[in-house]
Amino acid sequence: MFASILTSAIRFSTIFTLGSTGETLTEKSGNLNLGIPGIMCAGAIGGIIGENVYIQSLSSISQMTAFGAIVTPLIFSMIFSGFLGAFYCLLTVTLKCNQNVTGLAITTFGAGLLSLLGNRIDKTGFAQASLYFTDGMDFASKLGGFGQVVFSHGFMVYFAIIVAIIVAVIIKRTRTGLSLQAVGENPATADAAGLSVTNYKYAATVIGSMIAGFGGVFYIFDYLGGSIEYTIEAYGWLAIAIVIFSVWKPNLGIFSSLIFGFLYILPYYTQVNFAQMELIKMVPYAVTILVLIVTSIMNRKESQPPAALGLTYFREER
Repeated sequence: MFASILTSAIRFSTIFTLGSTGETLTEKSGNLNLGIPGIMCAGAIGGIIGENVYIQSLSSISQMTAFGAIVTPLIFSMIFSGFLGAFYCLLTVTLKCNQNVTGLAITTFGAGLLSLLGNRIDKTGFAQASLYFTDGMDFASKLGGFGQVVFSHGFMVYFAIIVAIIVAVIIKRTRTGLSLQAVGENPATADAAGLSVTNYKYAATVIGSMIAGFGGVFYIFDYLGGSIEYTIEAYGWLAIAIVIFSVWKPNLGIFSSLIFGFLYILPYYTQVNFAQMELIKMVPYAVTILVLIVTSIMNRKESQPPAALGLTYFREER
């Protein structure tokens, strides 16, 4: 029983891991992108369109290959989510619009785009394509409960963990990552030191948006098996909460996502009524608020957000 719950929690937490990793990378540049829920929706619709384009290019479903069924939707997802990330930067970095308002507008647009196009696209063959996403390792069944928990997942579960670790290493251990943190902490000082604040903000936000967009693809083609569901926006908000919960560290975000995923799916494995189920689902939000209060009281630099997070940088005021 516990192995089944943990397996489901790990799988479900992947959407949070990808969303929070993308948002953490973005926020390290000083951009508070509240458009991540909409960008995850855009990544999902990009994946849906990409899969449809690939399937339509085949003369028969039997010609489908793992490479085409996986790579095509991921590329389309990167295009859609990356475009929204670049558009966010155009408005907030280049045109100096308010970051909060811009982010909320992008979330509304992304969620609306998924709702508008989700059921208008032919999904014939999606169930078969999703099998390539969900295939676990062949030897998982031979290792009992351990194999079920660790090795039975589709490739995107491991991909999300690897991406989070890579982003954490880049931010903490590389010159590029340290420069990115400098831009997020004090863009005027970074600018005076010769760093291009605009380039760093654009790069971090676009790449972060692409990573978050993969979360939408995972949810549609792995978790739902090729079906369409419109709850991605809600999971995007949880991903933003996980950024705070993990104190802006992508490696901690992996475990935070697992905790959130466990709490979110736990009611489905217990005999609780609807009211109790919704109460349990509120726990992650309550814990996030508690973490925010505790870190604020402790006032430790390593547990605080970037100093210039959400602030528009005006070069002429430097």
